Amino acid sequence: MTTFADLGLSPNILKAVDEAGYKTPSPIQEKAIPLALAGHDIMGLAQTGTGKTAAFGLPLIENLMSDGYKAPPKNTKALILAPTRELVNQIAENLRAYVRKTHLKVNLVVGGVSINRQIQNLSKGTDILVATPGRLIDLLDRRAIFLDKARFLVLDEADQMLDMGFIHALRKIAPLLGTPRQTMLFSATMPKLMNEIASAYLKDPKKVQVSTPGKAADKITQSLYYTAQANKTELLKEYLNKSPDGLSLVFSRTKHGAEKLKRTLETAGYSAVSIHGNKSQGQRERAIKAFKSGEARVLVATDVAARGIDIPDVSHVYNYDLPEVPENYIHRIGRTARAGKGGEAIAFVSATEIGYLRQIEKLMKIEIPVAGGIRPQEEKPAPRGGGGGRRGGGGGGQRRGGGKPQGGNPSGAPQGNKPKRRRNRRRKPAA
Repeated sequence: MTTFADLGLSPNILKAVDEAGYKTPSPIQEKAIPLALAGHDIMGLAQTGTGKTAAFGLPLIENLMSDGYKAPPKNTKALILAPTRELVNQIAENLRAYVRKTHLKVNLVVGGVSINRQIQNLSKGTDILVATPGRLIDLLDRRAIFLDKARFLVLDEADQMLDMGFIHALRKIAPLLGTPRQTMLFSATMPKLMNEIASAYLKDPKKVQVSTPGKAADKITQSLYYTAQANKTELLKEYLNKSPDGLSLVFSRTKHGAEKLKRTLETAGYSAVSIHGNKSQGQRERAIKAFKSGEARVLVATDVAARGIDIPDVSHVYNYDLPEVPENYIHRIGRTARAGKGGEAIAFVSATEIGYLRQIEKLMKIEIPVAGGIRPQEEKPAPRGGGGGRRGGGGGGQRRGGGKPQGGNPSGAPQGNKPKRRRNRRRKPAA
């Protein structure tokens, strides 16, 4: 059996690893750490919950300990980019545990909190900086941080950075780093654009793959339940009542939906908290702390949490709404069955989500077992934004009849003279 000592790590690192409770390296750690210690660029593919942070963090710390120089003021020796605040916090927390027996300093910068305090923390220089791209660019624009001394770059959950539009930020940040440098890219899925990113920022990378793209962790038990959208809340309550002692993570598609569901559960007597884009960083951190401690048994979240929660005791993941991006389903359910434990992932599927389900099953190359309900006839989701696209509103000529949804009547309004009269009214000058 391979041990961390076999991978070439120093005694100080091994002691920190032992205190962190790690006994044997995971497959991604076993393959990536020796290559990273040797200075190779890495392109790593592994499921969520398999220890990617240690896979890049431990060799990064080892290499920094032996480089023999101190980071200048307003500079960093290594940069780790991650797409969400939660993931940045998780990475920084793990790294601080790893460097406990060393002289290295870890800083993090994210949006939603005081930038002045972050500027102050960076003023003396740092060894490892973990950042979201947006806040890092803010700090670069203010000349509060420089990257020309950085010789290490890590892109964690790089596929989500692509999904969230951070590719332009990456193109702005990467040229500012020093050269030569070691670059490591880690992800749970590998879309086609990832190869372009790798060719642009990695030099002769070693590819480390310990899972099939689109495959969930083996210890996750998946199932789905067909139900009407209006019945999902009662169905969720039934499931929560079956496992009152578990930690349940519930995913909603929208910020408004997440907050509304959280309040409904609270009213019904469940200890629930929520995180989404409308929450401040402090609120998000307090919610995760309450969930992690068990003070709250239910956390309702949007996809902002899909890659930023590392809580080994999450027993259930509920997809209250299926994600529109199939890869996000994998990241969502990867919040359970972590650190070698098992877990359950249950999806509630309505008529408008059949198409999303089909894409998820195609990506994963599986058919998710049906736990209940009858598969409904597929309906198209209501369009978002603009002319009557709100769910439950009066829009959508395709459903209401009278007009074609495409062609000369894009609004879907009934044909005839009424649209013309409305246009004429709009042309009248305002009083």
